[in-house]
Amino acid sequence: MMTLTELVSSLLAGHRRGLARAISQVEDDGPEAHALLAALYPHTGRGHVVGVTGAPGTGKSTLVNALARAYRAQGLTVGIIAVDPTSPFSGGALLGDRVRMRDLAGDPGVFIRSMATRGSLGGLARATADVILVLDAAGFDRILVETVGVGQAEVEIASAAHTTIVVEAPGLGDEVQAIKAGVLEIADLFVVNKADREGADHAVLALQMMQGLAPAAVRGLAPAAAGHHRPERGRGADHAEPGAQPDGAWLPPIIKTVATRGEGVAALRDWIQLHGAYLRATDQLARRESARAASALDHILCDRLRSILLARLPEGQVSACAETIARRDVDPYTAAAQLLSQAGLLQ
Repeated sequence: MMTLTELVSSLLAGHRRGLARAISQVEDDGPEAHALLAALYPHTGRGHVVGVTGAPGTGKSTLVNALARAYRAQGLTVGIIAVDPTSPFSGGALLGDRVRMRDLAGDPGVFIRSMATRGSLGGLARATADVILVLDAAGFDRILVETVGVGQAEVEIASAAHTTIVVEAPGLGDEVQAIKAGVLEIADLFVVNKADREGADHAVLALQMMQGLAPAAVRGLAPAAAGHHRPERGRGADHAEPGAQPDGAWLPPIIKTVATRGEGVAALRDWIQLHGAYLRATDQLARRESARAASALDHILCDRLRSILLARLPEGQVSACAETIARRDVDPYTAAAQLLSQAGLLQ
């Protein structure tokens, strides 16, 4: 059994065994995990976190696989967190990393970890933010986080990532769902994957209409460089180009990809790099880091306060209280106030 000092040293030295053990410890969420994260925290803040979200069937896993290979072609290291539904039998990730991304296996510059949601909503596992910190401390240049893809509750990724990619696909009818879920607001980049299928242009047009753009305004072309250069406009376009705007805002580009063949993936990689440059050149990076910190603190406080509350109440008290709510004997707010008062958390 490694000591805390040995585990931290092993992880920082790039040893896979130490990294895997650290992630397992963090997922267990015990006192050792908190001490480990405290020791690793000063070594974080270097990796660029990219969230990939979208409905099932859009090809998120294939896109993440192709994007990882594109980064490896540049010599960058990649950490991948694939959040899967929880197995009703084992309680673990339903798909698991052995099923995914097989062609990345054995690459020393790639580390893949599957995580089960274990009842968490929002498309992420409860410990996802902590695992991101571990991969960041381990020195990975890019950290790709693929959400579970359960539908309309996928917006939590925006508080965990620097760059959020929303993946659409032709023929799934997701355009209206995106509006309902608020996905349009969280996207830094839109990807229409499976663009070789019928209806791809319609999906692009639908996204452009939601952005208030003319059809020719967004071509999904790769930026010429990683600076503030933007792709050339399509011929005859007279509307705003995607990317950084004169007023300092960011207009999400729409990129067509065929991830199974790697088409459009280099353009996506370059747009991510361009968005990272935009964040660093403006105050947006500091804002997003503050938002990530606030989100992490909020989750920790909620978990700690819930643990304290349950520890101070008799076993079964919360369930019994829920039954009184179901019988309409008391409303939920009054019931919550009663429980908090009983636990000494409300005066």
